[in-house]
Amino acid sequence: MLNQREVVLSVQNVKKSIKRKEIIKGISFEVYAGEIFGFLGPNGSGKTTTIRMLVDLIAPSEGTITICGYDVHKEHNKALQYVGCIVENPELYTYLSGWENLENFARMLPNVGEKRIQEVVDIVGMDVRIHDKVRTYSLGMRQRLGIAQALLNSPKLLILDEPTNGLDPQGIKEMREFIQQLAQTGLSLFVSSHLLSEIQQMCDRVAIISHGKVIKVGEVDSLIDESASRVIWRVTPLEMALAILQSEADVEIVEYHQAVEDHKDHSLQIASIVTQLRPEDVPLLTRKLAESGVLLYGVETKSPTLEDLFLSLTEGERIG
Repeated sequence: MLNQREVVLSVQNVKKSIKRKEIIKGISFEVYAGEIFGFLGPNGSGKTTTIRMLVDLIAPSEGTITICGYDVHKEHNKALQYVGCIVENPELYTYLSGWENLENFARMLPNVGEKRIQEVVDIVGMDVRIHDKVRTYSLGMRQRLGIAQALLNSPKLLILDEPTNGLDPQGIKEMREFIQQLAQTGLSLFVSSHLLSEIQQMCDRVAIISHGKVIKVGEVDSLIDESASRVIWRVTPLEMALAILQSEADVEIVEYHQAVEDHKDHSLQIASIVTQLRPEDVPLLTRKLAESGVLLYGVETKSPTLEDLFLSLTEGERIG
């Protein structure tokens, strides 16, 4: 993982109330140098409100947000000089070329000239098409140009809101690899996304927010390892197997399906039971079921994913 733990972004006990309604309820997390930090939450969880506070578009009601040690709200200019940000789609002039867009944005930044423009063009790999009109760009190329624009001021933190939104599978793969390359340069990336599988493949750590509260923060692999595996049992009779599994304290019955006829033996009814339990408990349970007279026709273990963890923590809320 990461050798150094320099804190680039710190969010401490941040709250936000709008019209006397508490939207964000005391969230805390940190983003370290050179890591990709995922931010996940269902619709209405407070994800967008949090991102707006990170870049001082709105102020927190309580708590502090610091970037490289500077308070985002109280020391706005000092803090935001270290930030690049794309919220939703990058704002680009489609009638200009990519290079002209970067030139236009660079005029608003101190000490950013042609040399730095060329550097960011090289970083995002757009040297071949940079002088073409933006209206001829694919969505993936526009996203890259937006990132190039956000990198012009040499930030230490890059905030990306749904960077793979609208991209096809190949575009998503390319964007994921590109984000990982950026992190290797020492840049910290804060990535908001609804694509759980992408976050799992892309991020070092993740924060899961629900109902205005951060309910879990940690390394992706560690969080997944904490989750119980799902085991699917194909058994008969259903009632006997259920009784045995439900008697075990560490076994959770997720769902079960009534018996399905076996195609070879129409008198045989085979049921399916989905459970959550530790993988090391499977052999003992298999033996207990068999010794109790339950016939087992299949035992399938499915390793937990970030999606399983997310659904268990948010009680099945839809992500978005």
